[in-house]
Amino acid sequence: RQTESISVSSLLGSEQIKEYTRFIHALEKDGKLNRELEFLPSDDELADRMAKGMGLTRPELAILTAYGKMVLKERLVTPEVSDNPFFQKLLTGAFPAVLQQRFGKEISQHPLKAEIIATKLANMLVNEMGPNFVQRMFEETGASVAEVAICYAIVRELFDLSHNWKQLQQLDNKVSAALQSRVLFQLRRTMRRATRWFVRHRDKSLDITQTVDFFKPAYEAICRDLTQYIAEREMQELSEKAQELVEQGIPEQVASYVSRLSTVFSVMDIAQVADAQQTPLAMVAEIYFKLGDKLELHWFLEQITRQPVANHWQALARASYREELDWQQRGLTSVVVKSCGTVCNTEDIINNWLEQHSGLVERWRLMLSEFKTTQSHEFAKFSVAMRELMLLSQSV
Repeated sequence: RQTESISVSSLLGSEQIKEYTRFIHALEKDGKLNRELEFLPSDDELADRMAKGMGLTRPELAILTAYGKMVLKERLVTPEVSDNPFFQKLLTGAFPAVLQQRFGKEISQHPLKAEIIATKLANMLVNEMGPNFVQRMFEETGASVAEVAICYAIVRELFDLSHNWKQLQQLDNKVSAALQSRVLFQLRRTMRRATRWFVRHRDKSLDITQTVDFFKPAYEAICRDLTQYIAEREMQELSEKAQELVEQGIPEQVASYVSRLSTVFSVMDIAQVADAQQTPLAMVAEIYFKLGDKLELHWFLEQITRQPVANHWQALARASYREELDWQQRGLTSVVVKSCGTVCNTEDIINNWLEQHSGLVERWRLMLSEFKTTQSHEFAKFSVAMRELMLLSQSV
């Protein structure tokens, strides 16, 4: 798993130099890393590599991976993790099956219980999400290590990550390593986005299992009926992406999962709106996706995602724009759902709502046309556009 993780972490090369530089700085600040002792490049060397389009070498990434695990292991030794019933399976799984059966009670009372759980959890987090995942979550949200671990555990269970990750691992020597890394990177990116969502919005009165149980029915329903909700054009795009993966040797089920994952990510907002409005999930999902299509919100999300960043603050800004766009689409959906009874034609209710707010809608579409006329954008354009969308979502 660690070798695979390093391959995924090296995928973007020079594009992640600044990200890893910040991770190195954080380790140095905490007194955990001596850069010279580990033969890691200086800031000047890293800047030179970035200018030349070069990233960290695999041995250098291996060092950061090791330090990432070491630091996480220390910080995960906390009652929030070790006393969490959900993580007890990590403790049990560290012992042979015969010992689990004969000494289950003794294992649960092991004197190194906290350390064993922390070690297993740190390995999982770094192997699946990269050495600086938790540090990045902290910089973006201020969440504690334990909170990030809890939210990631929710995401991992909700999105069936473990099963699909294993499916991809079984493709070793069957498909190219480069293809495997690209697919795993796509999973890593969406899981990071979903973890950030739960850090921001999860109901902390619910434990991990209760949270997964709340969202799982919605996740399964939307995965099953996605073709009924999203626009035909978008469904065609997803099918083409999946077919490309299948043609390169990825199993059809995994290819479909990967290609749809970014779209299915919206399940959390849809489920919460349906619960808050006491409205059938299918109706909320249909309004969410159809309204998003008419306002071209998915296209706008792609522009945000593709926006290049030159420094840490721009990276944070891009992440905040993605998060804000998700929140505005959720708000728009909630507003439209409120104008609809328990039984209504979603197409009609959306069109009526858009017509009632035609001035703001036209303003938003003019804003999008500005984006479509150029290939590159300043960050200020996204800020102005998000402001216009916020005005639309707050209209009554």
